[in-house]
Amino acid sequence: MVTMANIHDSKAVILLMRVLKEMLCGIKVILDDGGYRGEIVDLVKKGFGYIIQVVLRPDKQKKNCQPIHNRLIIERTFAWFDNDRRLCRIYELLIEYAEEMVKVASIKHLLNKI
Repeated sequence: MVTMANIHDSKAVILLMRVLKEMLCGIKVILDDGGYRGEIVDLVKKGFGYIIQVVLRPDKQKKNCQPIHNRLIIERTFAWFDNDRRLCRIYELLIEYAEEMVKVASIKHLLNKI
């Protein structure tokens, strides 16, 4: 689901979870890059039964760089979307078009894996 840029993730979480519940019933854990924190995590768990796993960056103080597996999955997915010509810039005038372009990019990526 794509929301407007002036709506924070924490405000759109209820609508997102309703759409997710209708579309995908087998999801148990949602990986997050830090947009959903605090009482939102508890609200989603009580209301929808999803576990939101927040994967944050490690301390910048550490000198050795060790990738975090779940963080790598999230960042890799965003990088795949950024490689798509229609998603690297904001070309769409309506949110519905932008959401469909995310779906098309996902389908294209999956077809390339076959």
